[in-house]
Amino acid sequence: MTKTALGPHGKCFALNSDFPSLLGNNKMVINHLDKLFKTSDAATIIKESDIAHPAAKMIAQAAKMQENECGDGTNFVITLAGELMLQAQGLLQMGLHPSEILVGYEKAAKKVHEELENQVCYKLEDPSNHEEMLKCMKSSIASKMYGNEDFLAGLITKAALSSIPKGGRKLVLDNIRVVKILGGGLFDSEVIRGMVIIRQSETSIHHA
Repeated sequence: MTKTALGPHGKCFALNSDFPSLLGNNKMVINHLDKLFKTSDAATIIKESDIAHPAAKMIAQAAKMQENECGDGTNFVITLAGELMLQAQGLLQMGLHPSEILVGYEKAAKKVHEELENQVCYKLEDPSNHEEMLKCMKSSIASKMYGNEDFLAGLITKAALSSIPKGGRKLVLDNIRVVKILGGGLFDSEVIRGMVIIRQSETSIHHA
């Protein structure tokens, strides 16, 4: 169910103007309260779905742990786990014992951990640097809001840097609030350092 949310072929590609068709498919999920969700976010799909199968529950728990630790990558965890189980099924049909498959997966996991550090393509050295933060932010936003990543990444970077204390390196999410104002569009959004309180005029005069 979540595999095609990575893309129509179930593969993750770099999103750019040359591959507009590789965006993930949206899913319609109806939860136990009959509320409808239309999203390609695997975390939302898993959260709102009623999962009964024991193995599927374990994968859902792994996805939730990924969401809690990193805030993203849930779809990758689910897809990877599903592919590992699919490959294990083929090995079982060949006659291998489950313990042998487990040993092989454990060796593969150790090798992956050894190679992970060598696969880093970019590292954020200074979180207070606007250009560095913006570069990292764009890649995350593009996976969710493709086509609007330049505008949104600038806003989110500005809000994030405003919430980081001077001399600190930790983002304080509690200091960031999103206020929705009826009648506006996406490109009317802006970052305001302060409080935003939506209220009507207390007099009959609405325009000066």
